[in-house]
Amino acid sequence: MAKGYDHRVGRDNALSTRSWGAPQEHLAADIEHGVALECGWGRLLFGQTFDDHAELERALRAEEPDRRDIALYLRDPHVMIARAPDELFIDPSFTFRLWFHRYRPVRETIRGVLVRKMRTKADAEATDRIYRRNGMVPADPDILWANQRTTTFTYLVAEDADTAEVIGTVTGVDHTHAFGDPESGSSLWCLAVDPQARKPAIGEALVRTLAERYQARGRAYMDLSVMHDNDAAIRLYEKLGFERIPVFCVKRKNPINEPLFTPSPPEEELNPYAQIIAEEARRRGINVRVVDAEAGYLALSYGGREIITREALSEMTTAVAMSRCDDKRVTRRVLLQAGLCVPKGQKAGDRADDEAFLDEVGEVVVKPARGEQGQGITVGVRTPEQLAQAVEHARMFSPDVMLEECVEGQDLRIIVINHEVVAAAVRKPAEVLGTGRHTITELVEKQSRRRASVTGGEARIPLDDQTAQTVADAGYALDDVLPEGETLQVRRTANLHTGGTIHDVTDVIHPDLRQAAVHASLALDIPVVGLDFLVPDVEGPDHVIIEANERPGLANHEPQPTAQRFVDLLFPQTRARD
Repeated sequence: MAKGYDHRVGRDNALSTRSWGAPQEHLAADIEHGVALECGWGRLLFGQTFDDHAELERALRAEEPDRRDIALYLRDPHVMIARAPDELFIDPSFTFRLWFHRYRPVRETIRGVLVRKMRTKADAEATDRIYRRNGMVPADPDILWANQRTTTFTYLVAEDADTAEVIGTVTGVDHTHAFGDPESGSSLWCLAVDPQARKPAIGEALVRTLAERYQARGRAYMDLSVMHDNDAAIRLYEKLGFERIPVFCVKRKNPINEPLFTPSPPEEELNPYAQIIAEEARRRGINVRVVDAEAGYLALSYGGREIITREALSEMTTAVAMSRCDDKRVTRRVLLQAGLCVPKGQKAGDRADDEAFLDEVGEVVVKPARGEQGQGITVGVRTPEQLAQAVEHARMFSPDVMLEECVEGQDLRIIVINHEVVAAAVRKPAEVLGTGRHTITELVEKQSRRRASVTGGEARIPLDDQTAQTVADAGYALDDVLPEGETLQVRRTANLHTGGTIHDVTDVIHPDLRQAAVHASLALDIPVVGLDFLVPDVEGPDHVIIEANERPGLANHEPQPTAQRFVDLLFPQTRARD
């Protein structure tokens, strides 16, 4: 495509620095024709390289299923929309530009974060994983890896210097290499940070590094597109010196883009666990009516049939199955009778009997017989005094209290839907990372705010007696300053509502764990269940099952298709066909 340019290019469209005015003929003459870059999640269509709106419209119509194509730098986008208002729309995003002749690099680096080029196929897979965790359109790692080896694309990843885990990503496109841009521009796409990353300023480090690489290449500017209501990202870009320019994106009206061109649904205030189900149902054409937004109740209807759900709990779960999970004593008996492994345990009662059980097992977990979200649970009880205190605490949440042997191991949650394992994840207790300047209380408060932000307010780390005791067991007090770089666990339990984090292990769990989870769901006779295991190793067979949750949080397990399988269960006729 280096020779024989079509000199009509750009007559309806424009170059990026003047896309709100008529393009200059001598600039439009020598650029490549009809450029559409495959990005793995969709294509970037550079409007100034197409002859006219009709040609660009045909290119947009060629969008593949489950992909999001983006057309940018076209002149008079409103005129193009008028040609096909039923198929196309102007994206409600802002375009920002960083002029490199005004940008000044900073010498300070972000502590504990290494920004580098994508080096391996594993980096490409990690990039796709971060997209999925952020609810973005997934990208084919093979395409990302192939693109990385061209001069057009630059893929950067942010690596946690302590764990070597990829925790952020950004994509750059060099317009000179993409289509012979006479303006020598570049653009930034797909900035994403792992929602569970604990390091600060990861996004800023990625943006600055990409900008400085293109500045060093002699590019004139870097553009980006950001949703109009993404206030945090906009603040970052403005801080770095980006400024708004009147350039607009055009996209197709496909199911992925539907929230961008339809009125905001009334479920905006739904919690994430109900929202993920509402979105999946609507995507399939299932009518969604909010019955009680605060409690997460939905009425889903399709083909004359209506089902009421409360997050992952539906009318398909019987009252008997729900009661088996609601009372931990019953859960334990059902699983035991089915031949499944559970910890030693008994009902708390006479103080002497309780202390005898403690003497027998050495360390116990005290929990309300009925309850959820980790409320009232005390882990690691070793003395009679602690036992009495933990029992009284549990009775604040349920009159009946369970004592269980404290089994060491990783906290594994397995989601079973329709008696098939759909997702598995290790849950880790809340931790903070020392800075050498902040007290543990300040670190907990900061981490709690971050977890609340990424979970829609669902997860917070309480500053209560259990947090203080966990910190004390590690040899610290809440007012102590934690040394820089030291990681401190501040909760004993890995419950997500108390700040725990979750790490997907679906593809690596041992077959015996899968079989035990399915066996438990059949014994409980429940179609949707979250089973809590303690395991020495997720890739080994050893385990005990400690709880069954009849209303597991499906949103916690993305990118696994939990919402899809749940809606498959409710409305099998809407299931996607291969």
